This record gives sequence, structure tokens and C-alpha cells, in this order.
Amino acid sequence: MVKIDLPDLVEELLAGPRPLPIVAAGDPVLRRRTLPVEGQLGSEQLNRLITAMRETMHAAPGVGLAAPQVGIPLQIAVVEDPADVSPEVREVRGRVPLPFRVLINPTYEPASDQRIAFFEGCLSVPGWQAVVVRHARVRLRGLDEKGQVLDEEVAGWPARIVQHETDHLGGTLYIDRAETRSFSSAAAVAERWNQPAPDAAAQALDFRLPSRLPGQD
Repeated sequence: MVKIDLPDLVEELLAGPRPLPIVAAGDPVLRRRTLPVEGQLGSEQLNRLITAMRETMHAAPGVGLAAPQVGIPLQIAVVEDPADVSPEVREVRGRVPLPFRVLINPTYEPASDQRIAFFEGCLSVPGWQAVVVRHARVRLRGLDEKGQVLDEEVAGWPARIVQHETDHLGGTLYIDRAETRSFSSAAAVAERWNQPAPDAAAQALDFRLPSRLPGQD
């Protein structure tokens, strides 16, 4: 196994153009388990990397970005979602504002039996989306950028973001979890499947959705 000098790798990245280049699917860095953050970077360098990742997430634009997406094999992700969506989308998807967060060495586990499905995309798989079934509520554990412990439950769209970004850190892309018959170009999603829920897409493209719980619309 080739030894990686992480401080040098980060410094080389930060010396380059901004926003940072986003790694596309097919690059091995997206398929390898990342290393836990254990003091490899000094606090000043870590903060500069986080700032650059946040700028890159905003510029993309996206609601999350994991370190391997910029070529850094460390368990770091940034998330932020203003949830500037219609009231109907907010209600159906549980898409509520998610303030800027830094996730260090994050893990998640289901916090309920409910699973929900929506179209999802990824900055490393540009131009495509697919329906992904995910846990409706998860327990998030990890650290923030100051080393403070995170241990909380997250629900709705923020839970989806947390799962998507944490998956990146284990070498998993959303396409690994997707309903393959739902794969659609971003243009097709915008033109045909832009409803708050993917029911019409499931019927037309012939894939199954998880059963709704009693009382769900």
C-alpha cells in the first residue's frame, strides 16, 4: 500500500485553483475507505481545507461535499442546505434548513424502521439522478471541526444528506444504493419527474417504492 503524505497532499490541493476540482466517478479515491482524522493535519491546515470545501460546495452548487470528492482520503464532510423549496416539497420530503456543519469521522445508524425514497444526485456523478431508498431518521455520531462530540438524531432531508456524505467516506456512491430502473438524466428529472415524491416515476419506469406507513400521504 502506498503511503500518503496527507499534509503535503492537502497543501498541494489548497495551492491550486478555487473552487476545488471535484473528483468524478471512476477515480479510485471515491471507492476506497477513507482514513479517520487522527491529527494528521494541524488545526490551521484543517480549517483551511474545511473553508475550501465549503466554498466548493456552494459553487457547485450542492448541499454536501466529502473530502474524497476533492481527492483527500480523510473522514471529513461538510453539509449545508438552505432548503429554498416550495412548502409542498418541504412537507413531503422533510426538507428543512440544515445549517452549515462539519462532520469528522461520522457514522450513522437507523433511528426508526421507516425507509423513504426520493431522487438523489451527486456532484461526482454530474448530470444524472436516481431514486434511493434511505432511512427516514438516523443517529449521527462523530466530531465537529473543534473536536466536540456529535451524537444526535437527524430526520427528513438532513438525514438523507448525512447518509449520502457519510457513505462517501466508506467508498460508497449513491448509485450503489439506487433503484437502477429509476436512473434518469437531470434534464429528464426536471421535465418529467419533478414532483415532490417519485410515485409517477416508479409507475412509468417500473420500479418499487417502500411501503408507506399508516397515515402517510
